[in-house]
Amino acid sequence: MREIKSFEDLEAYKLARAFRKRIYELASKLPKDEQYNLNSQMRRAAVSLTNNIAEGYGRYHYQENIQFCRQSRGSLYELLDDLNVCLDEHYISEEEYLSYRNDAFHLLKVLNAYISRTEELQQDYKKTMIV
Repeated sequence: MREIKSFEDLEAYKLARAFRKRIYELASKLPKDEQYNLNSQMRRAAVSLTNNIAEGYGRYHYQENIQFCRQSRGSLYELLDDLNVCLDEHYISEEEYLSYRNDAFHLLKVLNAYISRTEELQQDYKKTMIV
């Protein structure tokens, strides 16, 4: 098991960062009339995805970390809906859509595991405080 020295060492963050980069690439290819709508929305949600993991990690409190990770998870679901819009409006192919969707659900699985592990650590900590 690798030592975690920074939020950048978290597998959830690494995957979220890679996904954010893919979303930015997709957003840059959207039609000009989506520049201030879908493009902007997708970029904000993608940044929120990684920002919340980082901010939660920096809080040094289990419950706050969990809450920020849940917000990150919400941003990921928001991006899934944005990808549905991209598919529905024919901005991406079915194949591209499935690729993004697969990456998103893999990230979701890892993020949920990180949340669960943090909840376990919180419970372990609480048990040590009962003397």
